[in-house]
Amino acid sequence: MGDVLSTHLDDARRQHITERTGKILTEFLRFYEDQYGVALFNSMRHEIEGTGTPQAQLLWRKVPLDERIIFSGNLFQYQEDNKKWRNRFSLVPHNYGLVLYENKVAYERHVPPRAVINSAGYKILTSVDQYLELVGNSLPGTTSKSGAAPILKCPTQFPLILWHPSARHYYFCMMTEAEQDKWQAVLQDCIRHCNNGIPENSKVEGPAFTDAIRMYRQSKELYGTWEMLCGNEVQILSNLVMEELGPELKAELSPRLKGKPQERQRQWIQISDAVYRLVYEQAKARFEAVLSKLQLARPAMEAVIRTDMDQIITSKEHLASKIRGFILPKAEVCVRNHVQPYIPSILEALMVPTSQGFTEVRDVFFKEVTDMNLNVINEGGIDKLGEYMEKLSQLAYHPLKMQSCYEKMEPLRLDGLQQRFDVSSTSVFKQRAQIHMREQMDNAVYTFETLLHQELGKGPTKEELCKSIQRILERVLKKYDYDSSSVRKRFFREALLQITIPFLLKKLAPTCKSELPRFQELIFEDFARFILVENTYEEVVLQTVMKDILQAVKEAAVQRKHNLYRDSVVLHNSDPNLHLLAEGTPIDWGEEYGGSGRGGGSSGDSGSPGSRVPEAATISEKRRRAKQVVSVVQDEEAGLPYEAGPEPLSPASLDSVTELRGLLAQNLRAESPPLASPLLNGAPVQESTQPVATPKANSPPASPLRQLPPGKAVDLEPPKPSDQETGEQVSSPGGRPTIHTTTEDSAGVQTEF
Repeated sequence: MGDVLSTHLDDARRQHITERTGKILTEFLRFYEDQYGVALFNSMRHEIEGTGTPQAQLLWRKVPLDERIIFSGNLFQYQEDNKKWRNRFSLVPHNYGLVLYENKVAYERHVPPRAVINSAGYKILTSVDQYLELVGNSLPGTTSKSGAAPILKCPTQFPLILWHPSARHYYFCMMTEAEQDKWQAVLQDCIRHCNNGIPENSKVEGPAFTDAIRMYRQSKELYGTWEMLCGNEVQILSNLVMEELGPELKAELSPRLKGKPQERQRQWIQISDAVYRLVYEQAKARFEAVLSKLQLARPAMEAVIRTDMDQIITSKEHLASKIRGFILPKAEVCVRNHVQPYIPSILEALMVPTSQGFTEVRDVFFKEVTDMNLNVINEGGIDKLGEYMEKLSQLAYHPLKMQSCYEKMEPLRLDGLQQRFDVSSTSVFKQRAQIHMREQMDNAVYTFETLLHQELGKGPTKEELCKSIQRILERVLKKYDYDSSSVRKRFFREALLQITIPFLLKKLAPTCKSELPRFQELIFEDFARFILVENTYEEVVLQTVMKDILQAVKEAAVQRKHNLYRDSVVLHNSDPNLHLLAEGTPIDWGEEYGGSGRGGGSSGDSGSPGSRVPEAATISEKRRRAKQVVSVVQDEEAGLPYEAGPEPLSPASLDSVTELRGLLAQNLRAESPPLASPLLNGAPVQESTQPVATPKANSPPASPLRQLPPGKAVDLEPPKPSDQETGEQVSSPGGRPTIHTTTEDSAGVQTEF
């Protein structure tokens, strides 16, 4: 590898890359500085004027669930240095950076990990053929001949490959299809989370950055969605540079690569990754310097805005009226002929999978709470409630249980419209909807937790508790229906704008864009940092199509399509006392209701979900309580080699579940849909009971987790590394240390240790 890089990335070429990167960054950062002032003004104006958006009925979790391990287990990783596959102990902490250790012993002994992978911008490939096709397309003229050895050979039929257009690739494989499905769901969750790298609460820096990216690309005649708007600001900026620099280097270096097609492909992957790292470091330094300068200037800018807010608004409205008079006739014709006829079909394409996904979120939440209620009846009431509620609190972050919700978005297609409106990929809409699903699930769970905790203060009996759980569930579902309707309508409006506005700007550019500079004289010099002609022009274009979009979404709600509430249905302060409950101390179910028998001292319960670690907790206490949402568990019929699978359960009695259902129906008189499969919320069953599955006719395939033996605890200890693979003795230590990686460690480019 060193020879390849030293040959093709010598000092002269590195200097050229640095200069070219610097030029691109300088041009972009001018856009960013311009957009920063506009975003600051918009944010302060929004604080003063507010909006009429519906008030959410569900609570949201103000204290995030940190100190959690989302997933852990073993997988095989391909080592490019020695071209061998090695069994690695891997885990996903709460920041969703995949951490790879030499083995579990290294993790227990606090040995630094071999790699921390931030998966923003990556794609998951489940076959070597998919990977070879992408690699072949990335470097023209390197298609391997038939029968030639490929660039990668997988020892099993179940690979998972993380592919990035510029950065290095990661190769994993599993022994069974079930394990491949589980890890695919986990890694897809990592990608989904890491792609959404710009914080939602960033009201100035975030909008300024995304607007600057859009303006910069439009200056290069690049309109429409951009698939590599993934990750944090530095990662996105690196992708922006590589979008221009990559093809230039490929054209220059491709003829100079030597060897067989596979070897040339391997060389280009190494070169591209090295260049990406150089670009990343340079982009990081430049962006942080500019951001620091803007933040220092922010107080003075805020003072001007507060003093002259009315004058700035008046000046902007005057500018907008002049631009509107100039472009409105052209824009209205363009909207009427090229956009308006297609809005209903775009909306329908978005609504079907999105609404199915949110319905599945509701069904999963209902099932998990109902299963918990059955377990309360079956296992002695409040004694194990803390354990059940800890598991339920993690539901939105459980990759496998949420998978059935996320996969509803996969059929999203804009057939016939994607090319017309220059939508490079629908993945941006899929992931945004999936993030909304996770947020709404967590809001529903947290609201349920808060209400149940209040009810427990009354000291209910087991029968009263079961009735209260059912009553609270129905109450939360009503709130969820309202909030999910509001979230979906907002998502539809934003998606329609994101699809149509770039198309309109591109259509209008030849006749309108050259005339915009003459409007600059209408802006007072003192307000030039807060009002830009280009932004005002885009707002006017947006207004021309916004009324059609609002009308289309409104009609869908009036027709009661996909369970959308009408705009006239607004619930303001319908439950004011509920929001007061959310102001209290976060609930620690393990501490309050876990009982004396709980704890993470033995390796056998290392897979159980954990509780949030208090700030005052000692190191030993953190080690005792650091647990995980879910760990990889082996199927009985297909375990990893050299490792023992879980103990099979004895056959269960069908009558016991029938009696359980009858008892619950008799005590609660619940008016709810039929249960899909009780006692699958991860709680161990004391009596052997075989749940009766009653799937719907058109229900989606069960997630891998639901294929586990009925009643078996899902949170088992991760498989131990193979002695024959690592050459080390693996012990079973008594406790689990807290994960010693931080957000900063995994926020940037991948790090190899």
